[in-house]
Amino acid sequence: MAGLLRRGPALARRAQQILSTSKFTSSYASHFSDPGKPAIAEFAPYVSIQSFHSSPLHSQNVAETEIYNRQRQILVLQHKEPLVATDAWVAPNAVLVGDVEVQDRVSVMYGAVLRGDLNKITIQPYSYLGERTVIHAAKDVPGGLSAEVQVGKYVVIGANCSLRSCTIEDEVVIGSRCVLAEGSLVEKHAILGSGSVVPPGRRIPAGEVWAGTPAKFVRKVQGDEIAGIIKLVEEAYEVAQEHASEFNLPFGSAYLEAERLKKALSKV
Repeated sequence: MAGLLRRGPALARRAQQILSTSKFTSSYASHFSDPGKPAIAEFAPYVSIQSFHSSPLHSQNVAETEIYNRQRQILVLQHKEPLVATDAWVAPNAVLVGDVEVQDRVSVMYGAVLRGDLNKITIQPYSYLGERTVIHAAKDVPGGLSAEVQVGKYVVIGANCSLRSCTIEDEVVIGSRCVLAEGSLVEKHAILGSGSVVPPGRRIPAGEVWAGTPAKFVRKVQGDEIAGIIKLVEEAYEVAQEHASEFNLPFGSAYLEAERLKKALSKV
């Protein structure tokens, strides 16, 4: 114990020395250097980690400059915890809140938000949710319709869509930038064109193509288009798995700095 106490000051000095010599690349220099002496990448290739702790940006959540991402992917709300299947993939910056169930081989892409704070959201196997798509379940829907969100099997939902308390049956394609309001229903093998708006309580019949604002009937779905839905889903899943394979390490780069510091301290 006496030896450990004698080593205490030495360990502290060694830790301080490591911190004072730790470097970030020049891309961070303009953000973490002394405001009175702005750093220029050509003349200041490195900046000390101490300037990060003393920077006014240290306590701010600025997406363009933060190093340690504090965003939570899974958020438990009112004792309701999102459930994600082991072979599903949820992008690191997607957010699942409350009563959300993501089943087998579902892909939730970057920036998507699933808010099950008022009611349940279920995404069935092999479905694909595009970037920045927002799904929200209302507390209740006028007319006695279900307020839950149900997305069936083999469904492709494009980017930047907004879905609220709606039902989507199996093998459906929803184009990008679509809006589905409360109580709307999209039946099996239907296709919704990009930028379409489905009003509250509207039903899109099976095997039909609808588009527009508000969405209107365009034509019947062809046989080859129905067969192509499964192929489209499988291709989307393969692409999502390629993205998933790049995130087999902890998200972000902070763990690299932590490992380096731990290794250096172990040599004391």
